[in-house]
Amino acid sequence: MILNFLRKLFVQQKCTHSHVDINKTFEYCPDCGALIENEWYIVKCSCCGIKEKATIKNGKVVPLNNFCHNCGTSDYIVEKLSAIDFININYAVLVQKETQTEIKHYTTQCWVDNSTKRNDVLPKLLPLYR
Repeated sequence: MILNFLRKLFVQQKCTHSHVDINKTFEYCPDCGALIENEWYIVKCSCCGIKEKATIKNGKVVPLNNFCHNCGTSDYIVEKLSAIDFININYAVLVQKETQTEIKHYTTQCWVDNSTKRNDVLPKLLPLYR
């Protein structure tokens, strides 16, 4: 018990994003606060086009079997799905990527309160500064 506590204290564990909703394209992880993009991929045989069950090995989407069970070839095509549906859910694999939320351009404008009229002159919008 003490060993597990010390291991958690000194070893940085990478967040698995297990509480992120898989039905949304983008969502913030409630555990670590990172913006997560959910991407669904499917693997098809390059010869006959039959769907193969996919898995992730060494960070790449590959078929679960080394060859097609229909034609025997080992070549495959990885396709990105725009959205998951109930037909492809048994074949598809989910890849969760952390995306950066950098704001590179800031715009600031200021307005003058209309209640402070001087000599019946309406205030104008101040110039834009970048």
